[in-house]
Amino acid sequence: MPATDPRPLRADAQRNRDRLLDAAVRAFAHEGTEATLGAIAKDAGVGIGTLYRHFPTREALVEAVYRSELARLHDAAADLLRSLPPEAALRTWMDRFVDYMTTKRGMADALRAVIASGGNPFAQSRDLLMAAISTLLHAGEAAGTVRSDIAPEDVLAGLTGVSLAAGEPAQRDQAGRLLDLLMDGLRRRAPGVPG
Repeated sequence: MPATDPRPLRADAQRNRDRLLDAAVRAFAHEGTEATLGAIAKDAGVGIGTLYRHFPTREALVEAVYRSELARLHDAAADLLRSLPPEAALRTWMDRFVDYMTTKRGMADALRAVIASGGNPFAQSRDLLMAAISTLLHAGEAAGTVRSDIAPEDVLAGLTGVSLAAGEPAQRDQAGRLLDLLMDGLRRRAPGVPG
């Protein structure tokens, strides 16, 4: 069903759509443009007709996956803060950002095709990412664990750099070490302690 249809989906249809999005994330992250719609439908446990009912074109599926992953990443900030201390929530969210960028990298060619067909999957990306980072930074500042002079734009640039330098699945350990370094730079220091 196209995203513009205002009718809510039945529970079973919503489950199918969610399974298709999850399967597509896995496929695009591991196979990139080689991922087939048939394989995605099979991994989701649905028929190809069900996939096409929800996503009439490959571009529609790609755009829905991208938007879904972006929304999950945005929503994760508040979810993590409900269950973890602010500093741990921020560090965990950073890992999720790298995962998001890995998926996005696997979808790069497909996203270009979406743009070429007139779509704009990136319309809200920066705003949603900045909102999530700001939420996490403010919580850390309030807890006294994160510096108060950090611009969310700088954190986003740092995370993007880590993702570009070590965003392949085989580089996950290195990405973790780089994220730890970034966290060290964000931490509030006791007065008189060198940074």
